[in-house]
Amino acid sequence: MAGNWIHLCIDMQRIFAEDTPWHVPWMRQVSPSIEEISGRHPEKTIFTRFVTPSRPEAMEGMWRVYYEKWRMMTREHLDPGLVDLIPSLKALVPPARIFDKMTYSPWVSGGLHGMLLKEGIGTVVLTGGETDVCVLSTALGAIDLGYHVIVLRDAVCSGADDTHDASLELLGDRFSVQLHLATTEEFLREL
Repeated sequence: MAGNWIHLCIDMQRIFAEDTPWHVPWMRQVSPSIEEISGRHPEKTIFTRFVTPSRPEAMEGMWRVYYEKWRMMTREHLDPGLVDLIPSLKALVPPARIFDKMTYSPWVSGGLHGMLLKEGIGTVVLTGGETDVCVLSTALGAIDLGYHVIVLRDAVCSGADDTHDASLELLGDRFSVQLHLATTEEFLREL
């Protein structure tokens, strides 16, 4: 593997694991693979958390419209504990780190990219959910920023099988120079 790497685990939170309108049933199936890489390398793991606003009015543009639809998922209505990581991953912090974001992509604020530049990171290994939303957005942003991206296909999940499969096909085919698909076992073996 070329360069220094970081494991960026996307939004493995209770809000998606538990019985909410945003429940992702697949999360349970990919958790063992994510726990494997995170547990072996917690110091190289950053967990993102998708943090909803307190109210729709706190957001701009179409995000306000989005949260008007999903008002029940704003923090004025939501149990604040649901924003937390699932317990098995939360136990790894620290040394694993948390990066909060309010958009699909963690790159929007510039804070994560700045941190990774300071650490000399060249490769971003992606796990988590959802493949066709936040993982896809994170992968495309990382590609645009010049990172080598590895998506662990057995460690990403979605609430929609068709778009999960289509997203992996898109990433593997169209971005094959900048992105590599692998299994967790293949990645760990290469280390």
